[in-house]
Amino acid sequence: MRVLVTGAAGFLGSHLCDRLLKDEHEVIALDNLFTGFKRNIAHLLDRHDFEFVRHDVVNPIMLEVDWIFNLACPASPVHYQYNPVKTVKTSVMGTLNLLGMAKRVKARILQASTSEVYGDPQVHPQPESYWGHVNPIGPRSCYDEGKRVAETLMMDYHQQNDIDTRIIRIFNTYGPRMAVGDGRVASNFIVQALRGEKLTVYGDGTQTRCFCYVDDMVEGMVRLMMFEGEGCHEPVNVGSTEERSMNDLVECIAHVTGKKMDVEHQPLPQNDPVRRKPDITRAKERLDWQAKISLDDGLRHTVEYFKELLSDQVG
Repeated sequence: MRVLVTGAAGFLGSHLCDRLLKDEHEVIALDNLFTGFKRNIAHLLDRHDFEFVRHDVVNPIMLEVDWIFNLACPASPVHYQYNPVKTVKTSVMGTLNLLGMAKRVKARILQASTSEVYGDPQVHPQPESYWGHVNPIGPRSCYDEGKRVAETLMMDYHQQNDIDTRIIRIFNTYGPRMAVGDGRVASNFIVQALRGEKLTVYGDGTQTRCFCYVDDMVEGMVRLMMFEGEGCHEPVNVGSTEERSMNDLVECIAHVTGKKMDVEHQPLPQNDPVRRKPDITRAKERLDWQAKISLDDGLRHTVEYFKELLSDQVG
């Protein structure tokens, strides 16, 4: 296949490019480098089957491809709240432009949606049938509602124009190539631990997430893109089901790094979900997928990456 990956220089996008090339596809990697880094794909730039295009999906682009993975959008609060209007435009105008391309060239398109479509959920764990509990005017709404509209567009284009769409709802993912200071809890904790700083815990640390290692997530994305069975156009949750509190995560990172952790508590941000855990029944039944890499093993790989990255920055 000839595959377009948007957001390709980001954390998740760069790992997806690696996987697609390993599977012997040709990859066009598109990114405006707002939150992505060329270093994430530097090892691919000399390959004959890989092409990098610096472009913002808010603006139309004409390409001939078979598959489109749309991962273009800042995914951490620090970045998506920096320019909330641009965040909404990326999710809405970007998705519209890519759906237009998919319609023109008859490509299959996968939208990277998010667990944030469930907001601060009142149902636990969250199945795809749950409509969510989202504040449409809160500080997180530029991301949450942008992704919800992107899902709407995907379903409307499928129903109205018979576009071959897929929607994956990604739950908390971590691993190498996360950005330093991107505001996501796993990378924040690891960087603070390696720098000998106090770990910033918001609230009392009892709020929960399920942390999925990036290799498992990429496997889920590829399986959903390839899936052609009944219900293939419906959203599918992909994430770990091992629910951990922030306090648990502190202990895990202390264990992996071998460092004693001091914690500094700060107020819980507005509309920050208290509990989050995916119901992955669809992923299991339709994709034969579930997370396999343990939190300890995944954190070890991630800590090693940040050790090298931080030492390079100091040097």
